[in-house]
Amino acid sequence: MSLQVEKLEKNMAKLTIEVPAEELEEAIENAYRKNKNRISIPGFRKGKASRKMIEQMYGKSVFYEDAANELMPDAYERALDECSEEIVSSPKVDVVQLEAGKPFIFTAEVALKPEVTLGTYKGVKVGKTDVEVTDADVDAHIDRERDKNSRTVEVTDREVRDGDSIVLDFEGFVDGTAFEGGKGNDYSLTIGSHTFIPGFEEALIGAQIGVETDVNVTFPEDYQAEELAGRAAVFKCTVKKIQEKQLPELDEDFVGEVSEESDTVEEYREEVKRTLTERKEEEAKNIREDEAIEALIAEAQMEIPDAMVETQQRQMVQDYAQRMQAQGISMEQYTQITGVTTKMLLEQMKPQALRRIQSRLVLEAVVKAENIQASEEEFDEEVQAMANAYGMEVDKVREMLGENGKEQVMEDLCVKKALAFVVDNAEEKEPQAE
Repeated sequence: MSLQVEKLEKNMAKLTIEVPAEELEEAIENAYRKNKNRISIPGFRKGKASRKMIEQMYGKSVFYEDAANELMPDAYERALDECSEEIVSSPKVDVVQLEAGKPFIFTAEVALKPEVTLGTYKGVKVGKTDVEVTDADVDAHIDRERDKNSRTVEVTDREVRDGDSIVLDFEGFVDGTAFEGGKGNDYSLTIGSHTFIPGFEEALIGAQIGVETDVNVTFPEDYQAEELAGRAAVFKCTVKKIQEKQLPELDEDFVGEVSEESDTVEEYREEVKRTLTERKEEEAKNIREDEAIEALIAEAQMEIPDAMVETQQRQMVQDYAQRMQAQGISMEQYTQITGVTTKMLLEQMKPQALRRIQSRLVLEAVVKAENIQASEEEFDEEVQAMANAYGMEVDKVREMLGENGKEQVMEDLCVKKALAFVVDNAEEKEPQAE
């Protein structure tokens, strides 16, 4: 096999790959053996006709496509091993010569990894994010936990309040005439859920069980039923049941239900504060990292080929499809449910795909500029973390990674260290004057 590399514009290249005629002949013979039992020749039982007879009947090129499909993947992989350029896209293949007795020649148009010229990467400006957790933050978190652990009880000694769940009968009238679809019996409704048209639920606040209440509303101008849009209506409603949400008391019994660390309310409040602080610090860290990367990208110079972005888009859609499949939803079902096609997904993911590529390239450039390296100890720690995450033995993870996988993990570790380096050396933006 021989390889020629022609550099094109915008970090593209054309690989011309030539496979010896002997390999093509072997592939054609393999294609004949694979297909002969499916080909009919008058006067011959299937599988008994010679290759020469089949080629005379259907043409000499009858097995060329299968032969090419057999040769190209291996030839392309060998070309990648031989090529000194770093290829970062799927190939666009074109057959140049495919004829028995002659070398098989095809081209593969690919994107090459672009060069990156860094701007300032030490002392980039990032904003300051507040990580203080107030008593109000703690109270709000605890209230949400109490709400999650609440129970619903029926009440009979008061009127409807905001937030209640009620059961009611209703019938709607426009100009004194009942309209189609305006009647319901034993209908469950939460006051404040905004399930009904504006004003309906609010008008039921204060209603009593068993007492008919008139609710006067006006249908929105854009209401789906055109005959009702913009018209005034009165709903005659009778509340049949009222249920309210009861939150548990904030006491040691509640703490015992929701926490494994704390015994008292005060200990629980401290636990919540620690948790919220850690969450805010992690959010602040992510914001600083994002801002630092944005600053790197803004000052760097690089020409990213479209094919590189397209390859990243396809990979992201494939990853998304796998996540959907893990939830028992195929891409076909996803399209039917959402109306979002694969083409639409690809387009939606284009900005994110470009951002991922830019981020990786600038951080790899920092790795090179600062000669950042990952140690064997750091690799061992990463493998252990992977083993823990997947519930596997460490040796099994190492075996699955192999040398190529190890190289990728080491590169990823270096990129993480480069990001940490940039963030550690970042400077806070001056607060803007109001």
